[in-house]
Amino acid sequence: MASEPETTAATTDYDAFAEAYAADTESNLINAHYTLPAVLDLAGDVAGRRVLDVGCGPGPLFASLRERGAEVTGVEPSAKMLELARGRLGDDALLLQGDLNDPLPFADGAFDLAVASLVLHYLEDWSGPLAELKRVLVPGGRLVVAVNHPFVYKVIHPEGNYFTVHEYAEEYTFGDQTAVLSHWHRPLHAVMNEFTDAGFRIAVVGEPHPTPDAHEKFPEQVKQPDSAFLCFLFLVLEKP
Repeated sequence: MASEPETTAATTDYDAFAEAYAADTESNLINAHYTLPAVLDLAGDVAGRRVLDVGCGPGPLFASLRERGAEVTGVEPSAKMLELARGRLGDDALLLQGDLNDPLPFADGAFDLAVASLVLHYLEDWSGPLAELKRVLVPGGRLVVAVNHPFVYKVIHPEGNYFTVHEYAEEYTFGDQTAVLSHWHRPLHAVMNEFTDAGFRIAVVGEPHPTPDAHEKFPEQVKQPDSAFLCFLFLVLEKP
């Protein structure tokens, strides 16, 4: 039976490298030319919609949603990330420090759309967070999610046990800073079951391409103009 990779000392506290992260992800392939446009595409027309950006970080998605006419509220556990978001978005932006492991400070049905982009894979338990996200959505409201693609775990960790839910660590470099982050792997069936068990209807499952200009900007990583790659899994979930 395959073993799980060893978990090394890791953190999900972004305060220590928030500035390096914000600078690096502003224009890189994975965040700026893949994740952000994919999430915005799945969010669709947000003009006049009340949108919750969970794990808003330094605020690039918040800014893009606001530019498209949404009434955006951002929630982020890192104080330093919130400081950077405030500097970017201005004092009138509604930004709150909070963690999905705790109840959200909003009334039932407060939002038409919620986005949890690259957030859930940091959490061991999804049941409580998903229950809260469902609670704050109106009936018919949508949740857009981007999480680590389960198949990528097996590619990077061929020795790992794909079929178990377990914690593992990965090293990342942001600018000149290195961080070891702790993630929770879930096989594909477990990911889907989490959402349906929470009472959501799965409307869209996406494995998107990067932006059309990604080949020109990152030719070593995007070999052809129409190249696609496995990285994150994108979903649109609907509250009945």
